[in-house]
Amino acid sequence: MTKKTWLLIVVAVVLATTYVVFFTDWFKPQTVQIFHTTRNVRMRGTRGAKGVEMPSLIFGLNRQLKLTEIKVVPLAAYQTNQNALPLWHLTSDSNSLPVKTFVYGQNIRGLKPAIAGNHAQPLVTNVTYRLLLTAGKIKGEHDFELK
Repeated sequence: MTKKTWLLIVVAVVLATTYVVFFTDWFKPQTVQIFHTTRNVRMRGTRGAKGVEMPSLIFGLNRQLKLTEIKVVPLAAYQTNQNALPLWHLTSDSNSLPVKTFVYGQNIRGLKPAIAGNHAQPLVTNVTYRLLLTAGKIKGEHDFELK
């Protein structure tokens, strides 16, 4: 091969590498966008009693994901100690179902409490919390506060 051929091959490889690195998502870490909302949900009463409205904290994701871990911790405690005691912690030891929305404290199919028998602790108003979410290699965080 001539020098001109080698030069063209090198230029083509450099251009292809530049394209892949800057214009594709192959080397970018995958993230997830998380949002939350609070809705009043009417809980059914017993024996014909009228339902009681209870606020529910609903989280949403920008796409369906098979979650492997969900953790909610107080933000102040998490900033000082990354191993802060979570108020709600679910993990998956097998395949979980893909979800796009879930409610705080909900039993999500395929996920179970990290410590057997633990349930979601009640949240307090005017305290900032952090939701830590993992779905395989994808990780996401979302800070929220109940008003």
